Amino acid sequence: MPLKMKKRIIALIVGAVVFLVLFIWIIWANKALELNTYTVESKDLPKSFNGFRIAHVSDLHNNKMGKNNKKLLDMLRSSKPDIIAITGDLIDSRNTNVNIALQFVEEAVKIAPCYYVNGNHEARVSEYAELKKGLNELGVVVLENEKIEFERSGEKINIIGVIDPSFKTDYLFGDSTSVMQRNLQILIDVDRYTILLSHRPELMKIYANNSVNLVLSGHAHGGQFRFPLVGGLFAPSQGLFPEYDSGLYIEGKTNMIVSRGIGSSIIPLRFNNRPEVILITLLDK
Repeated sequence: MPLKMKKRIIALIVGAVVFLVLFIWIIWANKALELNTYTVESKDLPKSFNGFRIAHVSDLHNNKMGKNNKKLLDMLRSSKPDIIAITGDLIDSRNTNVNIALQFVEEAVKIAPCYYVNGNHEARVSEYAELKKGLNELGVVVLENEKIEFERSGEKINIIGVIDPSFKTDYLFGDSTSVMQRNLQILIDVDRYTILLSHRPELMKIYANNSVNLVLSGHAHGGQFRFPLVGGLFAPSQGLFPEYDSGLYIEGKTNMIVSRGIGSSIIPLRFNNRPEVILITLLDK
């Protein structure tokens, strides 16, 4: 066999092996749920909330991590959170299954009190009414432009949840900024430490302008495809190379933590972007 032909065959074999390994890694990584932890300090946090733990789950999109979401639930149990925050897109508008969502939540409420806000996918489907009813019956606190007081040892913080702007305005071309601003103006109490559950990270400047202490968000799916030194490639409502795609962002007194989420929607695969649960510990400064 000519040397040139041998080199071509070797190159093809090497290429095939590399492709196969990459393919297997991508498939594995899309189900390799990981726990990421953050610590958020604030001088506004009441001392009795020092060490308060929040598990943050976002963008499940009817996905399952293990049979009946066992892997996800086990991770939440081992985290020992004081509350669980679910920040939207619990269901997927293209493959809606309310039962999967409620089966997960039925077990999650046994771990810790659950607080939920909707996302843009809930805004698209008639099944949202069924989902909301089921969540309420299971004891989940569904926050639709509402504020609740959470008390510990006589001290209080506020937990606020806002309806996704898609319920009030067009998802692609509507003015989400004005919708969010109106909602927060009514709900914010600047004299009390406030945790905001909101699906949309791209509205960070609105949250900061309203002096929210901690925002928990999702929606960006980590940019779907992640690259070293670059970050996410594309996120809904932000486009290419999104500013807010994953992790902790700080502006003024506002800390925002964006979850990469668990499921996928239009694009069924993530690249270098494992699904995640976030555990946040609050500390007084």
